[in-house]
Amino acid sequence: MAQTLAQTVEDRYHIGSVKLQTIPKPPPIIDFSSFYEDKDHVKAGLVQQIKAACLEKGFFQITGHGISEDLQQAMLEHSKALFALPLEQKEQYDQAKHPNRLGYERLRSQNFEGKTAGDLKEGFFFGRSLPRDHAYVKEGRLHCGQNVYPKEMQDQARFKTTVTSYHEAMTGLAEDILSIIAMTLDLDKNYFHGFCQEQVSVLRMLHYPPQPVDASEDERGIGAHTDFGTVTILLQDDVGGLQVFDTPTKTWIDVEPTPGALVVNLGSVMMRWSNDTYVANLHRVINKNGRERYSIPFFYTGNPEFLIDCLPGCGDVSGKSKYPPIKVQDWISGRHKNTFSEDKGLEELHTLAKVA
Repeated sequence: MAQTLAQTVEDRYHIGSVKLQTIPKPPPIIDFSSFYEDKDHVKAGLVQQIKAACLEKGFFQITGHGISEDLQQAMLEHSKALFALPLEQKEQYDQAKHPNRLGYERLRSQNFEGKTAGDLKEGFFFGRSLPRDHAYVKEGRLHCGQNVYPKEMQDQARFKTTVTSYHEAMTGLAEDILSIIAMTLDLDKNYFHGFCQEQVSVLRMLHYPPQPVDASEDERGIGAHTDFGTVTILLQDDVGGLQVFDTPTKTWIDVEPTPGALVVNLGSVMMRWSNDTYVANLHRVINKNGRERYSIPFFYTGNPEFLIDCLPGCGDVSGKSKYPPIKVQDWISGRHKNTFSEDKGLEELHTLAKVA
């Protein structure tokens, strides 16, 4: 990873050698199963596929990840049941009333682009299961407190068990993905081990009401944005609507649902940490097929006290980063506040569109 940022951008968009790609490619679908094989030559192919995806769009889908379809379907079924509860019941669990902002997210409470009254979705946040005396809980850290499980759910115990199992499975998978990412940067596969200690992660059940086929594209399910953390793992139903921005062609590409697959994308912590070598790409949801849409993103943030500086080999020719060091918690808190008060999606879209 001795190349400079400028060289990385040239390689990414083939500037100066061939014409820019005119037909945008969707994020690749990658078989992740070789990660779990004890054969270096097989794993090397996976490393190269992940590296290419991280350089180009920072988005890819994975199969062979070990998360059973039964568990995936159970999560989607619970999500449908949760959002089918009457509004007055869901609002009893409003995250605004929770000391660590876990629980229900009201419809239109977030606004990434500022074009409408708010993004056309509602959500529910679940963090890592922590005891009441854990330092993160007592300090009131974002998404680190006691989870809430609505008593109105038909089988609250099964709901809680399923959510907890899925959160734990996603945590393990996210850390496996980080191991591969380390290898794509010619680092030891355990390079991120310290960053993963006492990690913070949150899953977010989301419900998008249907939009008419002829609805204005200004009416977003969720506006254009980049994720905040290191990696996001998304479980989506078969409805579709997720789109990724393709910078060379300045167009939006559909990320078609693939049965059993999970969508993976890099967040802005990873982009900053890699000195912009890897991409945290803009994406949005427009649900225009007349059906309700359900998705469950899992955001892996890492240790909130970890200092993000510059990964080895990702600096400029002198080894320096373009960004000053920052703690993970400080970065995430700032981005979280901005999404509820500023047009960050439009800002980022305009900036990224100028790259090409």
